[in-house]
Amino acid sequence: MADPARAAKLADRIKAIVARALETRIKDERLGFVTITDARVTNDLQHATVYYTVFGDEESKARSVAALEANRGRLRKAIGDNIRTRLTPTLTLVADEVPENAQAVEDLLRAARERDAEVASLAQGAEYAAGENPYKSDDEAEEDEH
Repeated sequence: MADPARAAKLADRIKAIVARALETRIKDERLGFVTITDARVTNDLQHATVYYTVFGDEESKARSVAALEANRGRLRKAIGDNIRTRLTPTLTLVADEVPENAQAVEDLLRAARERDAEVASLAQGAEYAAGENPYKSDDEAEEDEH
């Protein structure tokens, strides 16, 4: 079992290697605007997962995913050529859902802010139904009357 710090360093290295290989080595016309967002390596350094995003419409995303899968072997070869480990880790390519999830969270926050503003406008000028302190004791209520 390798050191987790070593696995993190290797993941960073793999991220850079894959990004550079997509720019220089992979000459696939189907490949669109792909960004490598993250890479993770298991602690035993046997498996690497590379996360990516693709900019564009659904058709260009599908073409880019197909191109990435078709060139996975070349990407693994590029990794093997540029790292110094006994074995080249297997490579799994995963679409990164963080941008879509972040947009969904932003939409929810915007809706919550709008609802808060609506509630605040309804509360403007409202009065308490039972006075400011509805938990007054009978003694306090008599003192207020005098």
